[in-house]
Amino acid sequence: MNAPAPAVGWLRPLEGAWPGTVVRLLESTPAVVRVVVASMRGSAPRDPGASLLVTAGTIEGTIGGGHLEFEAIQNARDFLKADERQPAVQIRQLILGQDLRQCCGGAVQLWLERFTASDLTLLQAAAQAAQSSDSAMLESDFDGVRVARRLIDAKSPASMRFTSVSAHAGTLLESLGAPRQNLWIFGAGHVGQAIVRTLSDLPFDIAWVDSRPGVLPTSVPANVRALEEPQPVELLAEATDNAMYIVLTHDHALDYSLCHAILQRDAFAWLGLIGSESKAARFRSRLRKDGIAPALIEKLVCPMGVTGIESKAPAAIAIAVAAQLLQTLHAPGAVNTLRTGIARIGVRPAPASCADNCGGCSGSHEK
Repeated sequence: MNAPAPAVGWLRPLEGAWPGTVVRLLESTPAVVRVVVASMRGSAPRDPGASLLVTAGTIEGTIGGGHLEFEAIQNARDFLKADERQPAVQIRQLILGQDLRQCCGGAVQLWLERFTASDLTLLQAAAQAAQSSDSAMLESDFDGVRVARRLIDAKSPASMRFTSVSAHAGTLLESLGAPRQNLWIFGAGHVGQAIVRTLSDLPFDIAWVDSRPGVLPTSVPANVRALEEPQPVELLAEATDNAMYIVLTHDHALDYSLCHAILQRDAFAWLGLIGSESKAARFRSRLRKDGIAPALIEKLVCPMGVTGIESKAPAAIAIAVAAQLLQTLHAPGAVNTLRTGIARIGVRPAPASCADNCGGCSGSHEK
């Protein structure tokens, strides 16, 4: 009788700064190998700095999948079995087409480093530094035999830099905290929850706010802070000047108060409001009457979402909005022009019996 196949879990992204994850893994395994894309020429599945963690039974993170990642995981598993007297770092050069039959056409250098319980003091210090400073970096200098690591605080930290001394030696300098965009989401209804789920693996640091008791989930992703607040507008004082905002509460009056306060503050990277064209027109008209400058009103993105996704399903809306946020991150100057290329999310004729005759409920705001 054949033995049952081992259970296979989801491929998990690295959550937070990687040193803390290594500390956690070392609680249940004797060694962890980290694989980093140290450098790249031409095309490759992921940019330098992408990494994954490998133990005898788990994988967390990714360097792009495909044959490159398959080969890297095999090398990492072999490294786990290596004699501890061997160097704790390996550097591998791979030409994707020639060595791995991948058509990307590029070449990468992989940095593999093995961590054991003897590294816990350094890892714990690195994890703490990542939490307390945006400029914390780790420098790892490998001479081909020994690796020397030190924590540094850089005034203008680069995300990563690799200096190759030879095919088997070099220095890896990397930021410990992955850069994340501050994002405030007001509203925890079906669409709000779908957006948070979609953004949980993307580079956002999310403050998720709802005024209603018992609406926010008790368990949220690692990059999310759930805040139950009866007066959500008061929380805007805590937001950074470059924060992005999504407003989709259960209450049009609250939606307006939030949009007015954010625009009046005039210190934000992006502001999106869920709703129909009629809701957008009414909000913009009222904002003008309330003294908000026309140039600021133009920054209000409503409806939200990229073009071409017509579904009103919460998951579909979340995908459209997430795509628009990513476009904005990669093209900061396109914030205003994105309004001309938005999908009409959640638009349908307002019911004739609409109680408050707002002209903008259209079934598109949160319930």
